[in-house]
Amino acid sequence: MNKLFSLFQKVKKRVPGTEPNAVPPKPKPPVPLEDSIKNVFQEVTHRFGNSPDIVSRRIYLGEPPGIPVGILYVKGLTDATQLIQSLLADRIVWDGEKSYPPAKAISYLKHVVITVSEVNEIGDYDEMMHALFSGQTILLVEGINRALSVSTEGGARRGVEEPSTQSVIRGPREGFTETIDVNTAMVRRKIRDPRLWIENQRIGKVTHTRVALMYIKGLADEGVLKEVRHRLSRIDIDGILESGYIEEMIQDAPFSPFPTLFNTERPDTAAAWLLEGHVAVFVDGTPFILLAPALFNQYFHAPEDSYQRADFAALLRLLRFLCFFIALLAPSLYIAITTFHQELLPTPLLIGLAGQREGVPFPAFVEALAMEITFEILREASVRMPKTIGQSVSIVGTLVIGQAAVEAGLVSPAMVIIVSITAISNFVIPAFSMGISIRMLRLLFMGLAASFGLFGLVICMIGMILHLTSLSSFGVPYMAPFAPFMPAEQKDSLIRLPRWAMFSRPRMSTDNNLIREENTAAQPQKEDHA
Repeated sequence: MNKLFSLFQKVKKRVPGTEPNAVPPKPKPPVPLEDSIKNVFQEVTHRFGNSPDIVSRRIYLGEPPGIPVGILYVKGLTDATQLIQSLLADRIVWDGEKSYPPAKAISYLKHVVITVSEVNEIGDYDEMMHALFSGQTILLVEGINRALSVSTEGGARRGVEEPSTQSVIRGPREGFTETIDVNTAMVRRKIRDPRLWIENQRIGKVTHTRVALMYIKGLADEGVLKEVRHRLSRIDIDGILESGYIEEMIQDAPFSPFPTLFNTERPDTAAAWLLEGHVAVFVDGTPFILLAPALFNQYFHAPEDSYQRADFAALLRLLRFLCFFIALLAPSLYIAITTFHQELLPTPLLIGLAGQREGVPFPAFVEALAMEITFEILREASVRMPKTIGQSVSIVGTLVIGQAAVEAGLVSPAMVIIVSITAISNFVIPAFSMGISIRMLRLLFMGLAASFGLFGLVICMIGMILHLTSLSSFGVPYMAPFAPFMPAEQKDSLIRLPRWAMFSRPRMSTDNNLIREENTAAQPQKEDHA
């Protein structure tokens, strides 16, 4: 027991928000660049371990003997063609002089020769490494211990495509890509306001991954913004390869089955959340961005809810909440009623179910558990299979296995129906992360229903509700606006009112600039054409 307790304490110390206030180690001072191109080339070659993708080249600018200029870039990350062509074209255009002082030469390169939009001066090797890995080209001038980093990012990149995980019937068809600059630009294209601010930083001692914090100044809550900055700043890890790394490091209640950070690959969804005062976290190398704070009811809002008629969107949203309860409770209700509470069923239905289960050798819980595990195996196999055969194999496998299991007397037909409607209802939830939470909790509900019947089911529901009401996302109650109950915020929770009625922003995510539109009088009136 003591060993188990000490292990728990060690794990708890690594949970974000519970570690002691340790003094971070002092960073090593940066190593300044040398004024010799040859020495810089040797140092870069040494640091990269003689890697063949590091290209180093020396050219001479001006009339012979000319000024030595060194070029460094990484193959595959850089498109240096335009830069090299501009340098070679200007080799002999140096005002007819045979030599330039180094400081004047680097100024001439920066302000006259180089036509690329972004050029920065760097002075140490660490900055040079970051620039090289970002796809920039380094220019060195003999005799000066500074260099120029030229924005020449290139290489193969995936273009803008339709999102594969959050598709809509009506709405934009563009999705984020793996390039952070493209992603932030897609949001700026939708929110053309100078108050849309971006803060860049690099996380990961080895990967040095770019992470961008985006918010609308004056709309985002300063407390939430400060907390997001604090959690990002304390991340100390070797590498960040996807936004899921960041999510695990900054989320509230890491051992809760419910997600407290929303993720999306749709620019329109990100723009809508930003306009409500939320904060977005972009990570280079992934099309999925993080949005905070995230509340329970927002996981049931589909992107197209804002593009459909209000009555139709409200109906679909109520359907999603219904599917949540079906996906969570359907198997456990069937197990509890057929095992402990048969008197709740009408006599003809009870006789029919008893006849179906007459030859089944397993109790209802084992029957449901076997079907659930089988379906999860088929679901995971369909994801890992090639797209050309994955869907057909999963459909055929489900039909064949289900029918064969019924004919063999291993499961009852009613159980196949229950598991099927449960799986279909799980797919109705727009947020995949919430669907995973339902799948995990469903097994717990099934176990308690098989042990204690409806009494165990009620206890489990009470425990889940207490857990949900205890959660928060960056200081905002997770179950708002239901707990605490906010009558004014119900216009976009279980249902969605018409657009003209939602004239104020939700108070759960921001207290700033709550009014969306000035004219909040009433519903638009009919025009009199008489």
